[in-house]
Amino acid sequence: MRKFIISIDAGTTSNRSILFDLKGKPVFSSQKEFTQYFPKSGWVEHNPEEIWRTTVKTLKDVIQKAKKLRGEILNIGITNQRETTVLWDKRTGKPVYNAIVWQDRRQEEFCAKLRKQNKETMIFNKTGLLIDSYFSGTKIKWILDNVPKAKKLMSSNQLLFGTIDSFLIWRFTKGKVHATDATNASRTMIYNITSNRWDDTILKLLKIKKNILPEVKDCADDFGQTHSSITGKSIPINGVVGDQQSATIGQCCFEPGSLKSTYGTGAFVLLNTGSKKIYSKNRLLTTIAYRIKGKTTYAMEGSIFIAGAGVQWLRDRMKFFKKASETEKIVKSLKSNNDIYLVPAFTGLGAPYWDANSRGVLSGITRDTSPKEIVRATIEAVAYQTHDLFEAMKHDGLRPKIVKVDGGMVMNNWFSQFLSDVVNVKVLRPKVQETTALGAAFMAGLHIGVYKSLKDISRNWNVDKKFSPKMSRKLRSALLEGWIKAIKRTLIN
Repeated sequence: MRKFIISIDAGTTSNRSILFDLKGKPVFSSQKEFTQYFPKSGWVEHNPEEIWRTTVKTLKDVIQKAKKLRGEILNIGITNQRETTVLWDKRTGKPVYNAIVWQDRRQEEFCAKLRKQNKETMIFNKTGLLIDSYFSGTKIKWILDNVPKAKKLMSSNQLLFGTIDSFLIWRFTKGKVHATDATNASRTMIYNITSNRWDDTILKLLKIKKNILPEVKDCADDFGQTHSSITGKSIPINGVVGDQQSATIGQCCFEPGSLKSTYGTGAFVLLNTGSKKIYSKNRLLTTIAYRIKGKTTYAMEGSIFIAGAGVQWLRDRMKFFKKASETEKIVKSLKSNNDIYLVPAFTGLGAPYWDANSRGVLSGITRDTSPKEIVRATIEAVAYQTHDLFEAMKHDGLRPKIVKVDGGMVMNNWFSQFLSDVVNVKVLRPKVQETTALGAAFMAGLHIGVYKSLKDISRNWNVDKKFSPKMSRKLRSALLEGWIKAIKRTLIN
């Protein structure tokens, strides 16, 4: 009988469930998109009930496929968009407000107040994070301050907080388990990454009671079982990892110095720093890469808010093409970028700028500018932003020599080559592109002994294609000079 592990990948724009064999090869996948809500400028929300429905639908599809293949499902791993915040009623399970998405900027004014109160150093030292509305803690505070029911429920010990993983676990177990893992906890801005505990000082500062918070477990751990009324029969949940850390695991970046970059809705570079926390002097984040059997491995992270979301904007709002895959043909049709630059600061800028108030800028346009140039500028911008992160890492004394890439954008060969040219580093694309989902499956498998160690897991990673820098130094410098000018036009602070 074939044996499988299911990975639930709860993303920013869609939910997927993927059936993996024990060698880490995807066998079957089911995906459902869900609605993005933009109530005000800079606000981004999801309906938690829609997230739940689409997750259950995809999971049932995958379970059905496993039955047809006469296979045995061993367990489930969950990976998720990280900072997105849900608060719900403990008694009814109903959310008190929409999920506030990681991209949401509504708490920037509050964050500015905290900075003026000189809280940034304290919070950075404890959490590895900068004060920003990106993180869950500020989102919790907004709901508590603006939804009267939430504060009332918290006072009576009937309110629960979770990132999407916690919300799904709670629902799958019918309220028996309220838990998250160390990687998701490390993205809340209320978790001390040294003591591996919720931080009392920061909780007091944000007026958040500890009774709403989930238990924090290892990435490979027991997170309860799905209720048979939902999945037919109970299935253990044994792996939980935030999406970018999960991609790091899926890319087998287990050695200090190894680095991966994921190009999904946003783009995220994570560099493994081992048991050592390295605090950036260049506005990068320190975070937990994974925690296994109580041992914490750390990473340095750079976050780009808009990557694939820029391509979505071109497709859905600008109507420049019907399918994202068309972008490769479009960019190849141009000999150069014609000095057109797009800074996609649609929800502000992430690392290393951290400017929540900046907005997108298209520069260099002339009467000859066509949609083709704008498409190319949007694609190029992702590589330029990655270069900014690499430069920040270099200034912190870390010099990446190889980057493992994944995500929808890297299937565009032109982009992968351009990325290698701009960052001037060899780029490796793996055979299995579902690295985010794969990382959670690996953790679930590790917990039950399918994989004996991280070294054992690494044997399942294989390269699909290598991209090496080909661009002249002169051209690279000229392109980056144009990008720097465009960034300066964008920055508000």
